[in-house]
Amino acid sequence: MDAPNRNRTGPVPMSPEQMIAEARKAFFVMFGLLAVVWLVQLANWADHYALARDYAVVSGDVGTLPDMLVAPLLHWSWAHIESNSGPLFVFGFLAAYRGVVRFLGLTLLIALSSGLVVWFFEHGNVATVGASGLIFGYFGYVVVRGLFDRHLIDTLVGIVMGASFAYLLTVAVPGTPGVSWLGHLGGLLGGLAGAWLFRDRRAPRPATGDITPRTPPGDNTPQPGPGSGPGSDSARADLYKELGDLGLL
Repeated sequence: MDAPNRNRTGPVPMSPEQMIAEARKAFFVMFGLLAVVWLVQLANWADHYALARDYAVVSGDVGTLPDMLVAPLLHWSWAHIESNSGPLFVFGFLAAYRGVVRFLGLTLLIALSSGLVVWFFEHGNVATVGASGLIFGYFGYVVVRGLFDRHLIDTLVGIVMGASFAYLLTVAVPGTPGVSWLGHLGGLLGGLAGAWLFRDRRAPRPATGDITPRTPPGDNTPQPGPGSGPGSDSARADLYKELGDLGLL
């Protein structure tokens, strides 16, 4: 008996119907999230931006640590929310269409990573709010997700998004006045980490061996030929695996 096959199967590909269903859910999730952000902004504006002042993340202030979960929903002005809404929807949708449950976990991770970087490293008594940390997190996730999941379509989407929106990285480094580059950088790091943590896991293929059955005396049953039987099934499975790894199945 040969040694067990130690190869691993690739991620189980989505059918077109499953992908359409997940994309539909992702659209409604992002539409709902954007609606919540605008409703919160309306209440914030009506209260003279008291919500933004009360629930902002302030570095070193322990009392603002829980606010990391709500600060991404708040903005300082109508111009602030308008500039964030388009990228939030686009990158959020691209991050969510492979699975909404995974997207919710990713969003939590990005909100925490962005808030913690601001809380630890921001200088002065600066109050930070805004969805830009989420935007940078989704952007980083979308750009590298295909490399970790080995989905050809996601890899191509990542290349296109990375090439088209590389300028976003200029506000994730020091030097841009009035912008929380630390929040952007923290979100970006959270998105990159999320692409690894929420990647498609690979399940081990059941161990198999090539066993030649013994023919009982007097049994004239023909033995399988070279083009049939478990060997051909294994070759076919290997082909499906390679196509699945490339995201073609």
